[in-house]
Amino acid sequence: MRPADRLFRIIQLMRAKGRAMTAAEIAEAMEVAPRTIYRDMEHLVASGAPIDGERGVGYMLREAFDAPPLAFTYEQLEALAFGVRAVRMLGDPTLAQAAREALEKIERQLPPEHADRLRTAPLFAFRSSWQPQPPSHLGNIRKAIAQKRKITIGYVSLSEEMTSRTVWPLGLSVFGHLWLMTSWCELRNDFRDFRLDRIQSLQVERQRFEAGPGQDLDAYQTRG
Repeated sequence: MRPADRLFRIIQLMRAKGRAMTAAEIAEAMEVAPRTIYRDMEHLVASGAPIDGERGVGYMLREAFDAPPLAFTYEQLEALAFGVRAVRMLGDPTLAQAAREALEKIERQLPPEHADRLRTAPLFAFRSSWQPQPPSHLGNIRKAIAQKRKITIGYVSLSEEMTSRTVWPLGLSVFGHLWLMTSWCELRNDFRDFRLDRIQSLQVERQRFEAGPGQDLDAYQTRG
């Protein structure tokens, strides 16, 4: 880890803890020796970081301090680049465009060295020839989830049975090229997962839903 990246992570760690930390605690989190942390603290204090404390006692970051929001590590830049490339492959066109625009905004705010790292990160995501395009209903379902609107779907089950369901869309998951919509199904009065590639028709209703206890995404995930 570069020294500049470690200094940024130390500040973030101290902000997250919100209490005094010993050099040993910080060193363990950073995977370095305590003497390295002593040097880092001297550098941070000399640079104007509002850190109280000393060797053998501990260090604490005053609440008023806020680290620059775009001081990314190289690993974080690579994660951003790879995330956008994956969204462009897996997401619908609107989501892919939003990801590109977000990355461009971040890039414009970065120092040249970091912007170059963002552009040239050697992590890629590709669509295989056998993989279908993102489901056509993906964008409408995303909007319905955000707006908490019920949707009515015409769905073909794995046994090729066609049914009509009114559901409360709660979340989306992707497994390889397959997208699943987790919903509360009014017909079954229970959670159901629907494959987007088996949805034959979809209508976003004007009626909104409010998931009660045991009906929301947290309850679904807890139930496993």
